[in-house]
Amino acid sequence: MAQLNGFDAHEVEPNQTFDVLPAGKYLAIITASEMKATKAGTGEFLELQLEVVEGPYKGRKLWDRLTLKHENALTVQIAKGTLSSICRAVGVMRPRDSAELHGIPLLAKVKVKQRSDTGESVNEIAGYERKAPAAPSPVPSTSSTPPWKR
Repeated sequence: MAQLNGFDAHEVEPNQTFDVLPAGKYLAIITASEMKATKAGTGEFLELQLEVVEGPYKGRKLWDRLTLKHENALTVQIAKGTLSSICRAVGVMRPRDSAELHGIPLLAKVKVKQRSDTGESVNEIAGYERKAPAAPSPVPSTSSTPPWKR
C-alpha cells in the first residue's frame, strides 16, 4: 500500500490513451536503462526506454528488453547482437555503463505485433540503425562568375 497524500483527481487531467505507433523507422534516443531480474529469477535483462525525438510521434515512448544473462545461450546471443546494433548506431563501441548509450540519436525500426495472451496490438523494436548523416549544405561561391560560366 502507498500513501497518496491527498491526491485529488479533480485537479489533474487524465492521461490520453495511445494507440500503437505505425510500423516504420523512428528517430529516437535512449532515455533510461536498467538491469532487472527475469520473472523466473534465472537471468537478467537490460530494459531500455526510448523516446521518439521528431515527427508526428515526437515524445512517444518505446521499450526494449535485452536478456543478457540467461541459461539459454541463444537468448543471450540474440540480446548481445541487438546491443551491438545499438552500440554501432550510437557510435559507442565499448560502453562500460548503459548510460553511455543515452541521449544519442539512432533509428529504431518498429513493428506491430499481436500479443499471444490478449490479442492486443503492441509495438516491438525490430532493429536499430545509425542515424543517416545530414546532407552537406552547399558551399557559397566566393567567385562573382556565375557557375554556368566557370
